[in-house]
Order: sequence, then C-alpha cells, then structure tokens
Amino acid sequence: MASLIRSLNPLTRPSLKTSGSMCARCRRTFISTPLLQSGHNKWSKIRHDKAAADLKKGRERNQLTKNIVFQCRVFGSDPASNPGLAAAILAAKKASLPKDKIEGALARGQGKSSSGEALESFIFEAVVPPSIALIVDCETESKLRLMQDLHKIVKTADGSASSTKFFFTRVGRVIFTKPEDPKIDVDHIMDDAIEAGAEDLETNEDGNIVVWTQPNGTNQIVQTIGPKFGLKAQSADIFWTPNKETRSKLDQSEESIKFITMLETLSNYPDVQAVYCNVDRGSGLSDEDWEKIAESINQT
Repeated sequence: MASLIRSLNPLTRPSLKTSGSMCARCRRTFISTPLLQSGHNKWSKIRHDKAAADLKKGRERNQLTKNIVFQCRVFGSDPASNPGLAAAILAAKKASLPKDKIEGALARGQGKSSSGEALESFIFEAVVPPSIALIVDCETESKLRLMQDLHKIVKTADGSASSTKFFFTRVGRVIFTKPEDPKIDVDHIMDDAIEAGAEDLETNEDGNIVVWTQPNGTNQIVQTIGPKFGLKAQSADIFWTPNKETRSKLDQSEESIKFITMLETLSNYPDVQAVYCNVDRGSGLSDEDWEKIAESINQT
C-alpha cells in the first residue's frame, strides 16, 4: 500500500511590523510549524513500520503452518515416523506459533478442520481493475461462508467474480533443499527425474533443486527422487502460472492501492491456500508496492 504523505501548508498570517530592536527570543515564537510537521512524520513512520512488521510476521506464520500441512499430507501425520514433520513443528514452536495454529495445521494436513469437519477444496476466480485476473486456491469446512467473504474482499478493489482459468496454465513444482553432497546436482538426477515425470529441472538462487512436472506428478517426484538421492523435499505445489500474452500492467494509482490492500487481505485469510494473478508492473509503481504484491501472491 502506497504511503500517503500529508504536507502542512504554511499558515497565512498578516504581515508583522517589527522594530529593529525585536529580540531573537520573540521572533522564535513564530517558527513552531516545522516541529509539528516533524512529530507528525515520525508518528506516521512508526505506524507504517509497525504495520509492515505485523504483515511480515503474519506471512512467516502462514509459511510455518503450510510447511506442517505439506509434511503431514505427503509423508504422514506421525512426527515419530516423519522427521520432516517433526522439524516443521519444532520450527513453528521456536517461532512462538500458538498451539492452536499448530494443531489446526496438523488437522488440515489430514483433510480436516480444527473441529474435525472434512475440508472442501475449490477455486475462486475473479477480475479486478484494471483487468487483472485472479485465481484463489481455497480449502474450507464452509464453502458458502468463504464464498461470501471472498466476494466482499474482491469488491473492496471494485472487482467481481468471473471466469479466469483461461488466463493461466496449471503446472506442478517440487523444491528439494540444497543437497549436502556437492556431487548431487540437476545433471546428476536428470535422467531419473525425467523417467519419474519431470518436464524441466533447474537450480534456484538458494541452491535448491526445482523440478517441474504435470500437476498430477508432484507426489511421484517427491517419493521417487527424494529417497533415491537423499534429497529433502521443501515443498510440492500446484501452480497457476499466468500466460505471458495475457498479463495486465498495474500503474501507480488509486486502483493499485485498492489492489494491494485486497491482495494482503486475501493472502492472510486462513482458508486461502494460494493467490495467483496475471499482474505486471506498470509505470510509476514503487519498489515498495511491487514487493508487497510479490509477497502476497504465489509465483513460479
């Protein structure tokens, strides 16, 4: 969300006739406005920094819960036999994630809500100005309630529900953490990965191995390539990646402010698993606002 900076216009005062003998102490009484401006800016900065810190903390907690859900779904819900899940739970505890959040993530990993109700997965599609397509991946125990909430959230950015899947291509992605053995790299695992259904492989900036597959091929990659080469799966996701020719530019404007606020609300909604959109950076959009968008959406 772009910062709003208020300026205080100089106060209009009638001209003052002063004698040459007017002391400096008397003249100082007429220069208090800059001090008010300074205090105002300082308080605005404090509030802005706190909001940014709270948002970052919320995203970090969401990632911790998603790691628990992933480990539970793919490798089993028993930490005693699933070291990856045990590590994810430990990391959540070290980050002071509340106990109910951890228990909720464990339940979600088994396809249930915290109350034991079965979860239903569905896709919510919408378009928001200026012609930006959205896909929201959801999982909830109350589809009707969530649909109502999503309509309200999208409406805050003057958007509405509409079919958008044709703007995207669905792909699968598995990320293995950086191998401890330097001999294990993309070239080393390529033949086996292709045989298991991989369509492309690469190494990201963190040294992790990224394997691209068809949407239904992620589990096969995790269960085949991981154990064979001693690789630890960091994540396995199904992505909706925007088609290049359909991307929509977002310029700095009132629309961009509403759009960013809406994205942040969506990405922090408990029943929202992922948010995808075909937005491109337009003219004048600040680095800060573009970073907020990048942090709120799932990107390949």
